[in-house]
Parts: sequence; structure tokens; C-alpha cells
Amino acid sequence: MTKRIIPIALLGAATLGITSCGGGKGDFKKVNGLEYKIVKDVEGKNAAIGDIIEFHLVAKVDTLTVADSYKQGQAQITKLDSARNIGDLVAIFPHMSAGDSAIVNISCDTILSKMPAEQIGRVPEWMKKGNTIKISVKLVSVKNEEEFQKEMQAKQAEQMKKMEEQKAAQMPLDDQKLQEYFTKNNLKPQKTASGVYYIVHKPGAGAQIAKGMTAKMKYTGKTLEGVAFDSNIDTAIGHHGTDLLTFQVGMGQMIPGFDEGVQQLKKGAKATLYLPSPLAYGPNSPSPLVAPNSILIFEVEVADASAASAPSPDMSAAAPGR
Repeated sequence: MTKRIIPIALLGAATLGITSCGGGKGDFKKVNGLEYKIVKDVEGKNAAIGDIIEFHLVAKVDTLTVADSYKQGQAQITKLDSARNIGDLVAIFPHMSAGDSAIVNISCDTILSKMPAEQIGRVPEWMKKGNTIKISVKLVSVKNEEEFQKEMQAKQAEQMKKMEEQKAAQMPLDDQKLQEYFTKNNLKPQKTASGVYYIVHKPGAGAQIAKGMTAKMKYTGKTLEGVAFDSNIDTAIGHHGTDLLTFQVGMGQMIPGFDEGVQQLKKGAKATLYLPSPLAYGPNSPSPLVAPNSILIFEVEVADASAASAPSPDMSAAAPGR
């Protein structure tokens, strides 16, 4: 959730906005150093301290738009608490219910009079004495904490379901491409239960790498088409330098296919991992060189693998999982 929207936004820390609500009948009322007028009044319970509110707004000084949430592409969400400063926009929300729209006028003089002297020199040019900030605000929704949490959990569950459906649809397509690639290049890889293919070129020694161990790797990543996009071996490709990739295995620090593929290896092993896109970056892209839903190939070498008594102190080179 966002924190304080106004006056922080008015100091240039946000780019919110809304289209004008128009005129409306009735006089402006005053509260907490600002003037407001409800121009659309929808029947319902007004927002209360502690509620989670969702709103759009547009703020202008003369013809200059200084904030626009519509252009930002999403409503603002915040937990409603008491106004902390004179001119704080949150003071109007206890006078509004979901669906209401209002016009708010805030004098720049009011904000500047309460601002620490060291901050005045950093305010935007339009924040000067005599100016008035005219805000059109629409309260989209009002929920208590329990309602908000239930809604967020439902959205997360729906998102997870959608991701699983996309994964289920993409996996057979990627597997077919991989089988064609293996046939064309006369390769005979092994396959994990989840669908990662791998070829061990040098077996290494000792126990197989297991969840919780700390692995240190050399790697080069490329697409199925042969485009290299990351490496800690070739400095012309990599963007993390030549430090070993250090991570705790099976703890979600790497993309799933890389994490699983490493667990098929031993210390000193050299191997090639073939990752279907749902076990790599899926529809996302870590680089302009990697298209959405790309199958990835990683040439890897396990430089070291050991039991981890504490989290690894240096995760900065964990490129395949970032």
C-alpha cells in the first residue's frame, strides 16, 4: 500500500492524477486547512480510520497537472489514518463513501507555513505562495482490514491458478521444441520429474547436491536459439562480473529449473541444463535478449558445494534467479 499521498505528492514525490469532476452544487466546506465539496454523493457508509481505501485523483495548479493516477494506470491504495499535517488530503476521506467524488482546494501558503525551513528550498516551482492546488478525487472503494486481506488472498489465489494454467499449457509446447532440438543435435539428456533436461559432461565427486547446501557455480546462459545473455565466465556477455555464482540450493533464490538442475550434480561437475520456459522466466524477460516464454540453456560448472550453517553472505552474483 502507498503511504502518505498528499502533501508528499505535492512536493514532487508522486505522479498521480484524475480528470475533473466538474462543478456541483453547494458551498465548499473547510476541514484541516483545506476546502472541499462533494460533487457526487453515493449512499453508503463513510470511510473510517483504519479502513483500506482505494482512490483516484488529479491535482492541478492553474493549467499545470502536478499529479494524475489515471495516467499512472492504477488507483492509489492506502490505510486511512488521521491527518498528520494541516492541508493533508486524508482529512476529507471520512466525509466520503465508496463512489463519491469531490473537489478539494489546498492553499500552497498553508503547506509552506508548516514546512521545515530546510525543505522549502527543495519544493517544485509551482509550490509557491499565492498558488492553490485544485484536486479532483474519486473514492473507488472502502474496505476494513479483514475485507481487504480476504480480497488480496483471493486475488493471489486467482493469480496462482492462472500461472499454473499457463504453465500447464506451455510445458508440452516447450517439451516438443526440446525434443526436436535434441534430435537435431543428436543429444540424449536425462530428465527430472518436473521437466528439466540435463547432460552431465563431468560427473564430479562426493555427495549429490541437496537442498540447503551452498553452491558456488560458473555459468553461461543462452536461449535455445544460441543467443548468450548472461555469464560469469565471459565478461563480454555477463553483467555480474566474474565472481562465482553463490547461492543456497532449493531456497528459491534461483529460477526453479536452475535450482532443480543443480540438485542433479556433485561438486566439480560440469553439465548442461535445459529449462522449459515455465521453469525459467516464463512470460517475463530478464533481458532484451530473452523473449517471453524462452527455453533456456545453462552451461554450468560446480566450483564448490558445501553444507550451509548460515545464509551465504554474498548473493549479489545470483543472476539466474534475479
